[in-house]
Amino acid sequence: MIGIVGGGLAGLAAAYRLQRAGREAQVFEAGDRLGGLAASYETRGDRIEKFYHHLSKSEETIVELAEELGLGDRVEWHVGENAYYVDGVAHPLDAPWEIAAYPHLSAYDKFRLTMLTLGVDVRGGVPRRDTYENLEDFEDVPIKEFLLEHTTRGVYEYFFEPLLDAKFGSRKEDVSAAWLLGRIKFRGERDILRGEVLGYFEGGFGVLLDALLEAVGEENVVTGAAVTDLTYDEGGVESLSVRRDPGGEGRTETREVDSVVVATMPDVLESLTGYTCDIDFQGSVCTVVSMDEPLMDTYWLNIADEAPFGALIEHTNFVPPDRYGGEHLLYVASYIQDRSEELWQLDDEGVEDLWLDGIEKLFPSFDREAVNWTFVGRNPKTAPVYERGYLEMVIPYDLGTAVAPGVYYAGMASRAQYPERSLNGAIEAGYAAADRLLGPGY
Repeated sequence: MIGIVGGGLAGLAAAYRLQRAGREAQVFEAGDRLGGLAASYETRGDRIEKFYHHLSKSEETIVELAEELGLGDRVEWHVGENAYYVDGVAHPLDAPWEIAAYPHLSAYDKFRLTMLTLGVDVRGGVPRRDTYENLEDFEDVPIKEFLLEHTTRGVYEYFFEPLLDAKFGSRKEDVSAAWLLGRIKFRGERDILRGEVLGYFEGGFGVLLDALLEAVGEENVVTGAAVTDLTYDEGGVESLSVRRDPGGEGRTETREVDSVVVATMPDVLESLTGYTCDIDFQGSVCTVVSMDEPLMDTYWLNIADEAPFGALIEHTNFVPPDRYGGEHLLYVASYIQDRSEELWQLDDEGVEDLWLDGIEKLFPSFDREAVNWTFVGRNPKTAPVYERGYLEMVIPYDLGTAVAPGVYYAGMASRAQYPERSLNGAIEAGYAAADRLLGPGY
């Protein structure tokens, strides 16, 4: 039997791939719910993810999996409208005339920004389309240095720098240009007149988790089961120890396995094998706010002004509110770089008060009485910090040489989650680890 440590999308995808190849696999999830960052809350209608998610057109693997599971007709594509809140005004930035009207960049700034997003290098006056093809060429280039050379100071200071502050905070100077270029490529298709085309599952990403669980078999997935030890030697893996009900008294069981796929954060891999990973992760606090009425008329609002959060994402300006029993659902989100930060230390009520106060300052007409409920989600390791030299720190899928034969990795520190982490990347990581376990031909 193959043991899968972690019941997020990566672990379930690995189990699915292995079972389709005729191998027996069992998933062990320490928590009481599956899904990891794709887990959901209940609403009056469809479920809503704890942390905001959507698909880009470049994310093909998750769509192919949905089709295999009979969910192809549940993948919907909508335009996700974007705006930028600067100096008290939310500026839409989707249609060409909206970008042209944006007052905080000069015409030349906008030209250089547009060329970068189209993948065209116009330095020297001769346009080139091959400069940005190989992301690894920019792995060691600081993002600020890159933007000042490939765009303008205005583009950096008045467009990108506030976004980098919100995303990486005190770590922004460490981020590589490869991350930015990869993110531009990752985002995919745009409707030239309306904005970016993004995907979502009718019923939420929970329908994909449900279908994947059914395909793997509920009897092959154990929740409340923390893997606490892994026994192996130079000959391979022998067994793993599972503590049931890890938050309570619990009991420890030993399961014989011939291989193991660790589909978790690197700290779990280290605790089981001693393998260390130098990738730093940032956490996040993400609150879902249910309202009786909409707050804004855009899906995604980046914020350059002083605010206690980095972005507002009004989900029901992307997916109709009638899917949620008429509730208007807003994500309020902020990254953290250290658990000592004040935001992380606040209790749920403190986070709610801080963020509703912040919304009131940006939108004076906001009515707190229109708020039905809030759910505060926290994760200390939501995403990697894509610093310079990141690829040198990525954990290999096959750890047969570094640890022992039969040990594989499919967590967020894998190559599939570069240059941007995603649910699609989680599935690709699970597949990649499973394919290496299965050997040539997969």
